[in-house]
Amino acid sequence: MKAIILAGGFGTRIQPLTNSLPKPMLPILNRPMMEHIIIKLRDELGIKQMAVLLYFKPEIIKDYFKDGKDFGVEITYVQPDDDYGTAGAVAFAREFLDETFIIVSGDLVTNFDFKKIQSFHKKKKSQLTITLTSVENPLQFGVVIANEEDRIEKFLEKPSWGEVFSDTINTGIYMIEPEILQHIPHGENFDFAKDLFPTLMENDIPLWGYSAKGYWRDVGNPISYREVYEDIFNGEIELPIKGEKKQIDKGVVYLEKGVSLPEKIRINGTVVLDKNVKIAEGVTLENCCIGENTKIKKHSEVVNSILWNDVTLGQKSKLHNSVICDHNTIKEELKANFGVIMAEKCEIGKKVAFEKDIIIWPEKIIDSNSVVSNNVIWGTKYKSSIFENGKVIGRSNIELSVEMSTKLAESFGSVLPMGSKVYMSRDYHKSSRMLKRAFLSGLLSTGVDVVDIFNAPSNVMRHSLANNDEISAGVHFRQSVLDPANTEIILFTSEGLEIDSKFAKSIERVFFRENFRRVNQYEIGDIDEQRDIKERYKKALIEKIDTSCFDDDLKIAADIMFGSTSEIYPKIMNELGIENIALNAYQDDRSLSKLYANITKSQINMENIVKAMDLDCGILIYPNGQRLQLVDDKGKLIYDYITLLVILYLLNETATEKLKIFLPAWGPDFIKFKNLDITRGKISSLKAADLKEYALIASTDGHFAFSEFGLNSDAIYASFKILELIKKSKIKLSSVIKKLPKFTFKGENIPCASQYKGKMMRKFLEEGKDKDSSSIDGVKIWVSEEEWILMVPDEHSDYLNIYIQAEDEKSANKIFWQYQDKIEKWINE
Repeated sequence: MKAIILAGGFGTRIQPLTNSLPKPMLPILNRPMMEHIIIKLRDELGIKQMAVLLYFKPEIIKDYFKDGKDFGVEITYVQPDDDYGTAGAVAFAREFLDETFIIVSGDLVTNFDFKKIQSFHKKKKSQLTITLTSVENPLQFGVVIANEEDRIEKFLEKPSWGEVFSDTINTGIYMIEPEILQHIPHGENFDFAKDLFPTLMENDIPLWGYSAKGYWRDVGNPISYREVYEDIFNGEIELPIKGEKKQIDKGVVYLEKGVSLPEKIRINGTVVLDKNVKIAEGVTLENCCIGENTKIKKHSEVVNSILWNDVTLGQKSKLHNSVICDHNTIKEELKANFGVIMAEKCEIGKKVAFEKDIIIWPEKIIDSNSVVSNNVIWGTKYKSSIFENGKVIGRSNIELSVEMSTKLAESFGSVLPMGSKVYMSRDYHKSSRMLKRAFLSGLLSTGVDVVDIFNAPSNVMRHSLANNDEISAGVHFRQSVLDPANTEIILFTSEGLEIDSKFAKSIERVFFRENFRRVNQYEIGDIDEQRDIKERYKKALIEKIDTSCFDDDLKIAADIMFGSTSEIYPKIMNELGIENIALNAYQDDRSLSKLYANITKSQINMENIVKAMDLDCGILIYPNGQRLQLVDDKGKLIYDYITLLVILYLLNETATEKLKIFLPAWGPDFIKFKNLDITRGKISSLKAADLKEYALIASTDGHFAFSEFGLNSDAIYASFKILELIKKSKIKLSSVIKKLPKFTFKGENIPCASQYKGKMMRKFLEEGKDKDSSSIDGVKIWVSEEEWILMVPDEHSDYLNIYIQAEDEKSANKIFWQYQDKIEKWINE
């Protein structure tokens, strides 16, 4: 048997530990992770011939392992000229792979019995065996379901929480026969999970899944790296440790050559000391691993911590729960009781205190007597990923500083073709203006041109973006309505849609590697201005709306909520001849920052105005111009899901042909509309070409996109479209609501820690096995013909989103309480 070790990953999620090292070279017990894998393959399977696939920082791996003879193996290095995906990279080793081979990632820590995997592979006469295990959080892995015979039936790579159908995952350990290689094209980007496995399943070639028992961890982020050591010291996994083993004080010490230990020293737990470590008197060491040439000075404490090579820790320092990378100098009386992850070449002054678990990026200088309470340089949100659903969100001028904004722009610009044009817009908040100007400079430095739109709602910019073939992308800056201390930076594709996860990861890769495109002085981007975009948007909207529907007897109130739409919305109402009362139609950042806390007050105020003035309806346009709410002609706020049903009713009444509608998987479905063809699914999986097939793309929370005008949620256009439909159908909103069948639709949240989310998806799937169920987005179980519950774990917070459709409130509560009890029981099992 031969082995392939995958060692070409960028290690983006584990930054800053991989700032100067490829991920497989991160030390575990003073050995690179990959060395532990090589030893395991050699000793358990007797493998002597191994090929290592390289890509990122290959010279570091080659310099350490050389030809492999020092480790009792023969190593062949394979280095593709580009990123060809996991399977595509393996295809470059075809000539080497002339017998059964095992593939293992070089950045795993595991004690799986490889001999048992080999026995299973032989017993099944398998061409491809995937090693499986169960984990608490399966989002970063391929989720798998195998039948009772261990044949894999379903596979999904890196799902969202709503797509998770099991907590059993693909560990990335494969045993493969050479004939499988014929299904991998040469010189193409081809992934095992996304491409090869579906191809084999389509050709009815069995994929077998071996469920391994034992310890397995993909060291995916700095916290996970630290937890590996915690598991080692707690005895959850045993790995070979170099050095002479000695019992000292209350602990066990492993000493390499040149270690200097004084008589007065406290030892607890397991302590690993590499070559030439110098420990001064009065030092306390507990469950720690210390690398070559590191010095710990008098009366310091190192507890549950990992220090790499060439570190100096000053006297009377307290270092707990920490990872300190190479070449760091820490002066006396440091206090890090809660933890610190410190990248290389930092200088920490005297009496510095870390108030909480902190990450410090490379080459930072922290002055003496500093109290550090935030990450240096960017915040905790970016430990594993910069983006959340196409957005970058952070505290203004802290996590989202001008440096961060510029670097993000340089990364974005480097991914775009040189000479591309990008729209840039913002709301009127000072933070948005500041960060936008920094971002603009970064784009120009990569040879990307900027078209500056200044202060405009994002939907106005996105409409122009989608209708201008010369513009490649868009960026919008806005203050968060949910948290006024936060700014949001949103990146859009040329179709005006938020960038997907693949695009986001391309940007992150450049960001963390700092592999920016630098152009010469003649290629720096140009700035153009487009100040008439709001006027053009207004003209396009009026041309699309059927203005003949509007007459003098239409009377409405509109609350603009201090948003950027205040410059455009009142003008459209007036040009359409709508008699209106405009509320809060001006820009005021102080009022805007208090808006979310006062939203109920705004709703009640609108109800009172509509009722007192006998208006046809009231419209609340949320500040970013994407969400709306309605108040009917009786002065009653319409719940968001009822607003959706009202729009569907009006479309059905006025349709001259069958209309296609797209709703989320949890959209209410108890009403059948004869003129509407409704699809329920996961909107993030659809491309622009798919969305254009639907007349309406809507949610249950006040977001509506009419594709005749645009593919993104646009409260401005949607509100006038609703007015048009009301006039065409000649029916009042209150009358439409009366015509709707009585039922209850509700959404609830149940607290659930992230480590239990995968288990909850599996339990819901098991619960729905003998019932009508669906797993398009989350798990939907029909309790009766028209009553159901849908559970989808929240992407970013520790709770489960629960949606229930029932015949009345009593029945809905019964369903909720029943499943709430089950969820609590499942969590505690």
